Amino acid sequence: MDKSVSQQNQKTDGLEDTMGGDGFVARSVQRLVDGAEKLNLKHSAVGNPPVFETDDFPWAREVEAEWRLIRAELDTILVRKGELPAFHEISSEVRSISSDQNWKTFFLCGYGIKSEEAIRQCPQTWRILQKIPGLKSAMFSIFEPGKHLPPHRGPYNGVLRFHLGLIVPDAPDKVGIRIDDQTRHWREGEALIFDDAYEHEAWNHSDQVRVVLFVDFEKPTRFPANLTNKAVLNMAVFTPFIREGYKAHKAWEKLFYGEGQKHR
Repeated sequence: MDKSVSQQNQKTDGLEDTMGGDGFVARSVQRLVDGAEKLNLKHSAVGNPPVFETDDFPWAREVEAEWRLIRAELDTILVRKGELPAFHEISSEVRSISSDQNWKTFFLCGYGIKSEEAIRQCPQTWRILQKIPGLKSAMFSIFEPGKHLPPHRGPYNGVLRFHLGLIVPDAPDKVGIRIDDQTRHWREGEALIFDDAYEHEAWNHSDQVRVVLFVDFEKPTRFPANLTNKAVLNMAVFTPFIREGYKAHKAWEKLFYGEGQKHR
């Protein structure tokens, strides 16, 4: 059964409000975002379940079919896994849920910003990502052994999340994700599509690394939500956390592809 508006909480205790802030402009933006969220729920073209069937999005099967090409490029990245940044070092808004070195990321694109260096290093992955309509962000998400993300909610319900299992320990009792009241387990080469506006938590309690291709894409909506949703998503590039994340990532790239490369 589809979830109602009242069951999709608009705020999560303990999670920084990345779309908000102080001042008249920030409050005005927040009112726009709150209104857009209500429209997204009312005019969703795919319903509002916490977890979607993969076949609800035909392109997902096309991505699954080429997963080994993505995995091959991931393997070249993991050779230097120790040099990859922790997620909170790039995206400061996640510090309230993760501040250790056990959630690493390799960023490809996000809300109007691209990493040209990463795209050059992962050309097949980038080609395959173009199959996803409304692609907003993409990265490799790496959970080290023992990592547990506490319950949280994404900042805005105008996107859906796509995970493609790339390296998944064979320990479903120790590795998984809960979205609302559903617990799911990643599998290598398989997609998991969910709405991160619902409370969710994820864990890797195994003794091996877990990696997924982590993508946000625009939630399919009908008029007028399709217009307001695009407007909100297009504003994201101007928000402080995206600008700060861009600067942090460029600084990391300079080390990884510059000085770090010279010492290899």
